[in-house]
Amino acid sequence: MPANLPPQFYELDREFKAEKDTREKLRMAQELLRMMPKHKGTDKLQAEFKSKISKLKKQIETPGSGVHGARQVEAFDHIVKEGAGQFILIGAPNSGKSSLLDSLTHAKPLVADYPYTTREPMTGMIAFDTVQLQLIDTPPISPDSYENYLGGLIRNADITVIVADLSAEKMIDDLKFIIDKLQEKRIVLKAKASEKSDDPRIVCKKAFVCAHKFYEDESHHKLKDLEELFPHFAMVATSILDDDSLDAFKMTAFESLGVMRVYTKRAGHEPDYKDPLILHLGGTVEEAANELHKDFARKLKFAKVWGEGKYQGQKVHKDFVLEDKDILEFHI
Repeated sequence: MPANLPPQFYELDREFKAEKDTREKLRMAQELLRMMPKHKGTDKLQAEFKSKISKLKKQIETPGSGVHGARQVEAFDHIVKEGAGQFILIGAPNSGKSSLLDSLTHAKPLVADYPYTTREPMTGMIAFDTVQLQLIDTPPISPDSYENYLGGLIRNADITVIVADLSAEKMIDDLKFIIDKLQEKRIVLKAKASEKSDDPRIVCKKAFVCAHKFYEDESHHKLKDLEELFPHFAMVATSILDDDSLDAFKMTAFESLGVMRVYTKRAGHEPDYKDPLILHLGGTVEEAANELHKDFARKLKFAKVWGEGKYQGQKVHKDFVLEDKDILEFHI
């Protein structure tokens, strides 16, 4: 029986065979398997790619376990996610990424007036209200510098933050180069997570724009140029000299995730505000219970909810839609 594979499969398969980055190779293999028509004619090919996927996963989980001579996974190509979301800062040399990391977290990157001081990624945790957000500083992207592991980091992150230096004369040229470079690497930055590409080789990543050093743009001409280059993108103006702008960055980052915080309490006790459940917007009581444990959700009879605009202690069932900062008391 013929396989009847689509033309895009053969294009992606050629790139898969040429690709050297292990994590990107795994992503491609999974996409190739997804593209295959599921019938007897592709049984052998499906089994082949399932085996490849398994081997690639083992390579990633245990670097050095691959065949002799295989490329080792780079030390910086994957950072384990922590907190409610992972954000990666990208930008041109001296755009202020490291100063942002320094100001927003307890991390202490090397900050200097000369370019290329950041040689490897550095992480820090942002405290926003009752949640933690993970921020990653990265080496700059320019005609003189691009670290190959950046593609893997951007693909893995929840949100990309485009740091634009409002004090730079060539700000727009610098940003256009970054956009083109990422597109060359099959990464397209989008204003919304729902925007997808028809080309399976391309990864679309949600991003927002950080208009940094806004005190340097007294005429606001640079900010207008930035809005024209990134229409429909969320944008926040920041300065390390302005605490309110840094708070606005935190709010923009959290809102970009499209999630909400749900707090839990035991009957007769105060709510636990230290470790909220993180659910997508529109999440239900059942989904909140599943975050705790599947068996817990299965045994759930009802819940009580407290929140803005609600009858306090209102009895609700599994399909009740929650809102940010609701408090839940489960009954099984």
